[in-house]
Amino acid sequence: MTRHNEFGQPIGPDVDRALSAPTPGRVTLLGEHCRLEPLDAAAHVSGLFAAFDAAPDASDWTYMPVGPFASEADYREWAEVAALAQDPLQFTVVRNDSDEPLGTLSLLRQDPKNAVVEVGFVAFSRAMQRTVFSTEAHFLLMRYVFDALGYRRYEWKCDALNAPSKRAAERLGFSYEGTFRQATVYKGRSRDTSWFSIIDTEWPALRAEFTRWLTPENFDAAGAQLTPLRTQK
Repeated sequence: MTRHNEFGQPIGPDVDRALSAPTPGRVTLLGEHCRLEPLDAAAHVSGLFAAFDAAPDASDWTYMPVGPFASEADYREWAEVAALAQDPLQFTVVRNDSDEPLGTLSLLRQDPKNAVVEVGFVAFSRAMQRTVFSTEAHFLLMRYVFDALGYRRYEWKCDALNAPSKRAAERLGFSYEGTFRQATVYKGRSRDTSWFSIIDTEWPALRAEFTRWLTPENFDAAGAQLTPLRTQK
């Protein structure tokens, strides 16, 4: 039921918790299949560039604000700067069984005062896309944001023309909120931006579903899922 103030105007619910939330930190987040490590140019660049360079073309960089990178040296130059930034705070996804870096993602547009943060700058190599590593990497970052830091809202934004990113957001449990027209310009192109979010009241059910999906019993001997991720409301 909507409540009203003394003037008869509808108002939102009280926030009965402490704010601000903590600022995201350079932490390592360990999962069953992979882990997230703070981006370290010395440790990760060679493996990351090799993983990205194995793709048959540069289409994975079309909707990214940076890239493609012509050489490992070019990528290293970018990574050395990116690794020092607090926002975006870049993480590398590393396989547990081989210590091989597979991709990166970040926490950006950090707003600890309102306990809001965005996941973005997602660069997953072909060896990572549509695998358990991709899903678990996102789960690890969500769990850190909601359970460790206590954020209220977790955002996903992408080019409105980036259909794979929009499908990924919906599969992972994000709710579509609308499209901001001509929201930004990148690579000389105008971008309409689609907005998605997960809020803290939705997280317990999503956490349980990710945990169920990631159990070893949900995968066959070849590593294929037996049941899909069921995150739709």
